[in-house]
Amino acid sequence: MQKIRITLLHLVSGLLTLFLSYSMQAQSITLTNPILTGFYPDPSIVKVGTNYYLINSTFSYFPGIPVFQSQDLKNWKQIGNVIDRPSQMDFMGERITRGLFAPAISYYKGTYYVTCTDIDHDGNFVVTAKNPAGPWSDPVRIPQVRGIDPSLYFEETGKAYIIYNSDAPDNKPLYSGHRTIRMYEFDPVSLKVIGEEKQLVNGGVDLSKKPVWIEGPHILKRNDWYYLYAAEGGTSVNHSQVVFRSKSVWGPYVPYEHNPILTQRDLPQDRKDPVTSTGHAQFVEGPDGKTYAIFLAVRPYTGDYYNTGRETFIAPVEWKEDWPIINPDNKEVKYSYTANYKEVKQPSALPQSGNFHYTLTFDKKLDPALLFMRTIDSSSFSLSKQNGLTLKLKPETCMDFANPSFIGKRQQHLYSSVETELSFAARSASEKAGLLVFQSEDHFYFLCQSLNQNQKPVIELYKSTPKEKAMQLLAEIPLSMQTKKTGLRIVSEGENYSFYFSTDAKSWSVVKDKVDAKFVSTKEAGGFVGCVYGMYATSSGEKTDNKASFKYLKYAGKDPIYTK
Repeated sequence: MQKIRITLLHLVSGLLTLFLSYSMQAQSITLTNPILTGFYPDPSIVKVGTNYYLINSTFSYFPGIPVFQSQDLKNWKQIGNVIDRPSQMDFMGERITRGLFAPAISYYKGTYYVTCTDIDHDGNFVVTAKNPAGPWSDPVRIPQVRGIDPSLYFEETGKAYIIYNSDAPDNKPLYSGHRTIRMYEFDPVSLKVIGEEKQLVNGGVDLSKKPVWIEGPHILKRNDWYYLYAAEGGTSVNHSQVVFRSKSVWGPYVPYEHNPILTQRDLPQDRKDPVTSTGHAQFVEGPDGKTYAIFLAVRPYTGDYYNTGRETFIAPVEWKEDWPIINPDNKEVKYSYTANYKEVKQPSALPQSGNFHYTLTFDKKLDPALLFMRTIDSSSFSLSKQNGLTLKLKPETCMDFANPSFIGKRQQHLYSSVETELSFAARSASEKAGLLVFQSEDHFYFLCQSLNQNQKPVIELYKSTPKEKAMQLLAEIPLSMQTKKTGLRIVSEGENYSFYFSTDAKSWSVVKDKVDAKFVSTKEAGGFVGCVYGMYATSSGEKTDNKASFKYLKYAGKDPIYTK
């Protein structure tokens, strides 16, 4: 009898252990970096209840400032865009890498606030909404705030402050990149500053070492300390995150003796699968009550070359002696972290992290992640189940600072493919329609269908020539006839692109393979954006009523780091 009791006890104990183990697994989540792949830089995040809302810079693309929603910091769904009406703002005449810099999102008593900088026109502004999905208000300019990267901090008492990057004291920099962090009190009802501006940080952590580009500042309060934390070192390989603290919101702010609290600049350059350029972080409380940092970083395929732009990453934060340390247990930012809380998936959301594939169709509406150049011209395109997306050929080209017939999606992987079915009949050599790999007005590749100078149908591949503001023909493939439907495909493989076409939707022919991807990297093109795959139709300066239809846009990404 005693043996039976012992056996039953062991059985119950084993079942309990198994249940607890299963329960822990059910509550475990793996956060895969980047949490937003591709050109999603300068992240800012706010937690409201059990929901998280995240926004990013979009520069001169339209619509501006995507809004993502999540309940677990892993699964994100785009629910809208902050700047989604031309009446709010457009960027005509601006380079694609200008426009909107570094937005910040905050929330207080039923109202969402986004502050941002329109770098060339409106300067710093604020917009508000009752629902983060929109609609958002028209921008209200804040002319007293001179600089970039404004963010709001709300006290529990209702007092608000706007903090931002600004010029050196008295506009007399001691060295190139000498900046300050400054602050005003802010009225969240009238959306105006109150009182006098105060300088909080001069230069950075240690002015004697000539720190550069202190920017992207945020303030939070914890355990009676006010923490001012910001990026330092510029947004490239020397990027870092630093922190200061004070017992008063107005300072004085003392830097942490072990700054920076996040950087990758001291790691070996030849390390495998590197993550670099980390910084521009914001802290948020996770579903488990612990602190996490959301920040930007990049994934180069070699050296400092990357085409996917600056992406949104996550890492845990540990508090040591009332100082925050990002990624405390590792020198390298990891491609995945585990946490003990429940995953909450997003039905119908496009995947954003790891390897994935999907097909966009155009029978009803455009996905909110798709991008136009500078503004939206609703008369230039139409959607239908039969034809998909139909673009009118416009005289404007992607080399102009205007609004060509272009609708694009971000390249989100180093190893990816994008494919479409094109219905188009060119009437002259100036009429072209197809797919772009677009980094800037001076750096792009264009795979298209057109006519050659003998008025014969061809598939062409062009490379932009920056100095001449023109295009160089890299390859031309004759078509036996003007096909009604042509398949176009672009494949990225790290430092190479390959271009293909098909006339039967089954077999694919190479137009040109192993084309230099570095030409459209951020490093060679300059600026702050990443590559966008674009459906594009142009009449190259001539007037026409011709059109081109794109049946679908199929995207697939498979980076080796996620298949190990």
